[in-house]
Amino acid sequence: MKQILQDMANGTTSLVEAPAPAPSSGSLNIFTTVSLISAGTERMLVGFGKASMLDKARQQPDKVKMVLEKVATDGLMTTIDAVRSKLAQPLPLGYCNVGVVAETGSRVSGFKPGDRVVSNGPHADIVKVPMNLCARIPDTVSDEAAAFVVVASIGLQGMRLAQPTLGESFVVTGVGLIGLLTVQLLRAHGCRVLAIDFDESKLALARQFGAATCNPGRGEDPVAAGMAFSRGQGVDGVIITASTKSNDPLSQAARMCRKRGRIVLVGVIGLEMSRADFYEKELSFQVSCSYGPGRYDPNYEERGQDYPLGFVRWTEQRNFEAVLDMLASGQLDVAPLITHRFAFEDAPSAYQALTDDKAGLGILLQYPSPTAERVKRQVTLAPNATFQAERPVLGFIGAGNYASRVLIPAFKAAGAQFHSIVTSGGINSVIHGQKSGFAEASTDVSAMLAIAAINTVAIVTRHDTHAQLVSQSLAAGKHVFVEKPLAIEHGELQQVRAAYDTAHGGGSGPQLMIGFNRRFSPQVQKMKSLLASVAEPKSFIMTMNAGAIPANHWTQDNAVGGGRIIGEACHFIDLMRFLAGSEIISVQARRMGDAPGVAITEDKASITLGFADGSFGTIMYLANGAANYPKERVEVFTSGRVLQLDNFRKLKGFGWPGFSRMNLWKQDKGQQQCAAAFLAAVQSGVPAIAPGDIFEVARVTIEVAELLRQQ
Repeated sequence: MKQILQDMANGTTSLVEAPAPAPSSGSLNIFTTVSLISAGTERMLVGFGKASMLDKARQQPDKVKMVLEKVATDGLMTTIDAVRSKLAQPLPLGYCNVGVVAETGSRVSGFKPGDRVVSNGPHADIVKVPMNLCARIPDTVSDEAAAFVVVASIGLQGMRLAQPTLGESFVVTGVGLIGLLTVQLLRAHGCRVLAIDFDESKLALARQFGAATCNPGRGEDPVAAGMAFSRGQGVDGVIITASTKSNDPLSQAARMCRKRGRIVLVGVIGLEMSRADFYEKELSFQVSCSYGPGRYDPNYEERGQDYPLGFVRWTEQRNFEAVLDMLASGQLDVAPLITHRFAFEDAPSAYQALTDDKAGLGILLQYPSPTAERVKRQVTLAPNATFQAERPVLGFIGAGNYASRVLIPAFKAAGAQFHSIVTSGGINSVIHGQKSGFAEASTDVSAMLAIAAINTVAIVTRHDTHAQLVSQSLAAGKHVFVEKPLAIEHGELQQVRAAYDTAHGGGSGPQLMIGFNRRFSPQVQKMKSLLASVAEPKSFIMTMNAGAIPANHWTQDNAVGGGRIIGEACHFIDLMRFLAGSEIISVQARRMGDAPGVAITEDKASITLGFADGSFGTIMYLANGAANYPKERVEVFTSGRVLQLDNFRKLKGFGWPGFSRMNLWKQDKGQQQCAAAFLAAVQSGVPAIAPGDIFEVARVTIEVAELLRQQ
């Protein structure tokens, strides 16, 4: 398949060939026929990409604050690496897609191959979209017309929030693509409409659709126009679809509204408001969220759990259907909005037109290529690649943020040979595969595991997939590195143990390693060497200022991420096990009590471990601390001595003969050393982490999570 990406570091737009996405439960794979460039949103993204670093910072002051906090806790160089990595992630463009269903995943209902559908898929010749973000297109609606459904739904949702009634007077401020569609929707609803914009050509279209107009660029006063339009009473409502840094649209809306008028923001504007304007008239102000109810709700969008129609009449999918009905009846006319048509393969020219022609509205991309050419699941990146069979040859499964920013570079620095990189969507496998020197990009795990040249697999996917992928890889005879956790419940852990034992039935077999990198960090290695000289038991205090993650994030879902104790606190259970050098024989845990307003309490917990040699320690895993407080502190008390490690940058010794400190100029959590140790284990046959330790820590971590959930 091919997809349009934008480089956020420099603003360049490119057409990238990638493997076709793998089908998945609850989603449709769609052959695209037409897609619409959203003139407002995508012009803004292209402009942001082309801006200098200073201008990018000025546009996102909230992000600057986060960067400064990270500098304070993690150090300057670590923060610079993170920012550069973030900007280096190309952004898929587009969200207005029309095509034909190619195949459906399990749990999909209401769609079948061959259906014409509209979706919020990106600009790509094959897209994979959850079923609740798709709608079937009536036979009387053309593909080109249907391409406007998603942007029209954005305006429709804003209109629904404004609750217009027959005969009311409404103002639409900013009549770009969404604004002109909103004008038509309001007119179809029986409202009188005043359109405000600085572009006379867009106002001419608004008049064509039945609106009165006001052009401030010609000296016309928007507030006076609104008052005159409303016959001196003040308009009933204002829908702002403009994109500007100015506060004027909001101020003008407040001044032209009647008492208890409604203002809905669909676009992006300055939000400094006069309290007096809103107070005296008791105005309502609301910000509209995209296409409608369900947007950004993982249960609705990703898991396909629809809202009952009797309680939520208009979801984002039902808004799509409503717009399609308007197109079918002729009440919504998008033909005058089409200003450009380009072949998909000529996408760079389309984006040049978007940048150069400010009057451009409906820019359509057409996809004439045969569908058979789009469905390749493997793409060759380095056709002449050769590999040394006696050394590790890696297949990578997963290329998310941590994999691309940390693990792949760590394995590359350690001298790994990269063969194939597999992702479910395909595009990330090409982006990071090309950057890191992989020979092939793929969306087919089974095909990758069948490649004889690949002897080692790294698994960096969502946590609920780890156990199955580890078992599958071990059964294929591959050495396995899996980013934590190994499993998220006991049944999965038993499955992995059985696969490991089967693979080692003859006494030897593939290596299994989990990404417990902290034990390999240089400062922890120093702590281990110092503690080796002490015969007494140790006492540990580990404080993890983990930071808050929203309750609806996948890591908080026990069925997908396993929760943050299983997904992250396992690092520190392993670190304590490593420093103690003794078997864990007792486990205690306590979480924050249930409290109003605290959705997740499991990620605010204390974990106390007892060891066979008499050592013990407590892990304070806390998600309710300040962002500018150091994230990780490790303290060890033993034999009249203390070691204190702060954020893997500063190590202090108290009472240690010949040792007082070991400070690093850059934070080092041991990721590169961890990768190097695993590759060395593959070649030597000697495990970097004892298998018993791996399974012990996995079992204890699951037990801790269960203890917390029983309270």
